[in-house]
Amino acid sequence: MEELNTSSNFIHDFIDEDLAAGRNTRVQTRFPPEPNGYLHIGHAKAICIDFSTAEKYGGECNLRLDDTNPSKEDVEYVDAIKEDIEWLGYKWKNCLYASSYFDFIYDCAIKLIKNGKAYVCDLTADEIREYRGTLTEPGRNSPYRERSVEENLDLFERMTKGEFKDGEKTLRAKIDMSSPNINMRDPVIYRIAHVSHHQTGDKWCVYPMYDFAHPLSDAREGVTYSLCSLEFENHRPLYDWFINEIGFEEPPRQIEFARLNINYCVTSKRKCLEMVQSGVVDGWDDPRMVTLCGMRRRGYPAAAVRDFINRVGVSKAYSVVDYGLLEACVRDNLNANAPRAMAVLSPLKVIIDNYPEGVTEDIEVENNPDKPELGTRTVKFSKEIYVEKEDFMAEPVRKYFRLYPGNEVRLKSAYYITCNSYETDENGEVTCLHCTYDPATKGGDSPDGRKVKGTLHWVSAADCVPCEVRLYDRLFKVENPDGEEDLNPDSLRILKDCLAEGSLASAKPGDTFQFMRQGYFCADKTSAPGSLVFNRTVDLKSSWK
Repeated sequence: MEELNTSSNFIHDFIDEDLAAGRNTRVQTRFPPEPNGYLHIGHAKAICIDFSTAEKYGGECNLRLDDTNPSKEDVEYVDAIKEDIEWLGYKWKNCLYASSYFDFIYDCAIKLIKNGKAYVCDLTADEIREYRGTLTEPGRNSPYRERSVEENLDLFERMTKGEFKDGEKTLRAKIDMSSPNINMRDPVIYRIAHVSHHQTGDKWCVYPMYDFAHPLSDAREGVTYSLCSLEFENHRPLYDWFINEIGFEEPPRQIEFARLNINYCVTSKRKCLEMVQSGVVDGWDDPRMVTLCGMRRRGYPAAAVRDFINRVGVSKAYSVVDYGLLEACVRDNLNANAPRAMAVLSPLKVIIDNYPEGVTEDIEVENNPDKPELGTRTVKFSKEIYVEKEDFMAEPVRKYFRLYPGNEVRLKSAYYITCNSYETDENGEVTCLHCTYDPATKGGDSPDGRKVKGTLHWVSAADCVPCEVRLYDRLFKVENPDGEEDLNPDSLRILKDCLAEGSLASAKPGDTFQFMRQGYFCADKTSAPGSLVFNRTVDLKSSWK
């Protein structure tokens, strides 16, 4: 696996310093998503940082599902997260759950109560917010803050047994209501939630808060570096406070990095869920979404996503990355690796009048001109072929080098043909071209040295297969989209009557191709023999300015 942009990686600099000073002798990381939705391109940055850091230092990286909020979590998301990480090319050492530590975390809460560092509070959520104060005003102590250890132990046990309703009581850490860091103002560490958990069932009706469970899970697991995005920087004192109060001998070190912000896309789970539920997109894996499953369905190579993350680099500075960089990484990867094919998206029939009736012949076409080792494929040539409608003009404009009456062009890897006449329907629409071919130009070159300026892709009526082509583009039309009002109305066009060369008849879901002159395409997950569907992954070159 490629190493993540080590030339400017301050995280690795910190680790190098720790190892050199003997503060750590090993490196262990974890990727800790909450299983309440699908991973997106922003998560890809965290995945690459967590796993590549462990790889660089010969350490371990665990996948840990932070499942402390069962009302919003589901096994569906757990399975999707695993699939996305494996698709990106990483393998975790262990797959763990925060819920596996619930007994341990509960014992830690009891320890805090016994040490006078936690208390049961009867304030409502709104009252807790009111008492907390503001950035400029200190908070006020809860009227329940000085309950005795015995009373707190009794109330917490009764909370655990289910004697109280949701929201009726909480367990709060006793820290400092006047702290300039609001996170340190007696945060809630346990709340009541009478809801079944996807891993523990109905064992618990009290659940730890993320800020409490996360550092304790890290420490119990043996994590040495807790790598997280910059919004957790203000939570670091609380992270360290819990670690110190419980008394871990080898505390993890939290290091924050800037999250990945990309223009022309939305990554908010709430907004994405709204689009899914309202039918704006076709599910979480809609190829216009920047979820990892959506990008996978669209045909983005995992290596291109890693390359993108690598080019963005690791820093603490806030920045917005242009979506075009991601598309460029995808384009570079597919240009080097995708096999070529020919597909006609808007077919126009061409009859080659001087070609023998009932005859077909094999034409050899290279699979990738940049990789001769990929060899060639065979396509059929016959009297009747199809080209793109836009490759013919009855009255050509200036510098138009494709088909028009009297003009000669090259058919890719086949022959020179000359347009002689055309047919139209009752509406004046061109329905068929009549051409002649030069038998001496097989392979696409003329023995007499004459040159043509236009080379067209084509398919033969003898072996072409029908297909549906979905032309995807960016979901939003503005750089900083807010909601559905910013949707790009041209983010999807569906073409039903396309024709592809016969070699694509066996294309399997996920197979990627460069369609000559059209762009890069991927067989959709719904594609099947006899019912082919291709998604446009990206244009041959960017059309966005």
